[in-house]
Amino acid sequence: MDMTAGRPAPSSPYDPRYDPLVAPNPGHGTDYAPTYWVASAGAPPADDGPIAGDVDADVVIVGSGFTGLATALFLAREHGIRATVLEANRTVWGCTSRNGGQGQNASGRLYRSQWIERWGKDIALKLDAEIREGFETFKSLVSEIDCDPQPGGHLYIAHRDKKMAFLRNEAKVMREVFGYDARILDADEVHRDYVKDAETFGALHEPDGIGVHPLKLAYGYLRKARALGVKVHPASPVVGFETRNGVHLLRTPGGTVRARAVGFATGGYTSNGLHPSLDSKIMPILSNSLVTRPLTEAEIEATNFVTTEVITDTRTLRFYYRRLPDNRVQIGSRSSITGADAPNPRHMAVLVEGLHRKFPALEGIRIDYSWWGWVDVSHDMMPRVMQPDPRETVFYALGYGGNGVSFSAHAGRRMAERIAGKGGRTFDLPIYDSPLRYPMAFGALESRAFAPFRRFGQRALYRWYWLRDEML
Repeated sequence: MDMTAGRPAPSSPYDPRYDPLVAPNPGHGTDYAPTYWVASAGAPPADDGPIAGDVDADVVIVGSGFTGLATALFLAREHGIRATVLEANRTVWGCTSRNGGQGQNASGRLYRSQWIERWGKDIALKLDAEIREGFETFKSLVSEIDCDPQPGGHLYIAHRDKKMAFLRNEAKVMREVFGYDARILDADEVHRDYVKDAETFGALHEPDGIGVHPLKLAYGYLRKARALGVKVHPASPVVGFETRNGVHLLRTPGGTVRARAVGFATGGYTSNGLHPSLDSKIMPILSNSLVTRPLTEAEIEATNFVTTEVITDTRTLRFYYRRLPDNRVQIGSRSSITGADAPNPRHMAVLVEGLHRKFPALEGIRIDYSWWGWVDVSHDMMPRVMQPDPRETVFYALGYGGNGVSFSAHAGRRMAERIAGKGGRTFDLPIYDSPLRYPMAFGALESRAFAPFRRFGQRALYRWYWLRDEML
């Protein structure tokens, strides 16, 4: 059966080499990446077509992924504001259609012990309460939408014995400081009760975690938002932005949209030149992903893949993986440094080799889907939901560092509050009261023109991370 039947023809084909750090924009009506999610989600919901002529809007949201659609949904549901969403390509085209579908009680790449080190215990406790509320926001939306949820928790697997000390400390902090039912499992417990990952030396089990079909979830956001009067316009990239007398003018190929407020929700697909507050403030990082054919009963028994919980390992360049509802294995990890090199088969080979190391019984299994996508990494590995200039009604929510599936829902809720003019002590937290900065300190290189040169530092970091993860 052709699960993509019924989709309108795109105006341009998928570009596997697209790179947001060097491309002027993410495209114009570009088709989806060839992901398992696109193949299995069914036809996209109806949208409002490309912008055709000049339009007046109260609020414009740029980007139709999780964050953009959640922002529009909460603006309508909780504040009575009907936003207009502009998407450069197909609806739900970027990060949202390419991730691993792992929803965790997290918001960025820092651990809770690192929150304490960076901001102190009092702020860490307040941040935890906010992130916990964010996970409840995500759970509530998941409960409203048919998105193949797989609840149960998160399994954080030590891929080397020396990583167990780190996990034990993190579990202690989670239990004693934050009140979580975090448990340490030895290798035998993991193999017996969860999965026979051959790289396991033990694990930290967190009680909060939900795997979802990300595209089905996002399509649910889209349907609910449009039912409340939100307008969603694909194939409408913002190719010019200026503000005159407090009115924002967003130029698209089909016409100019005038708005009193603008929220950017462009994630890893944020182009330089889109808006000065975003120029070079996100470091886009590629992540590869693949999905196998369905496992046979014999393969499930050989791998003892009894859990459907979301799983990550302790590498800095981590593997994330899980068993899907149709018994396929999805696994992802790092990829190329540049978009131009992304199609090189050696990057997918790294992922396949990782799958085989973890599950020798699956060596040679057919890979049915493979793709890559850009992750939005901030300067301090934590997201931002900000109004960068209090004199200007421009907002953004991005910088999840790979943990956006769940927290993007709450980030959208908070950006909606900011756009609606709501305040409060919540916004005193670091993720809400400090803007994005340049991801790496290069002195004079901290500019849009020199952003591509950060790739030299990234390449060196990747080599160091591999050495530390695998050898030292």
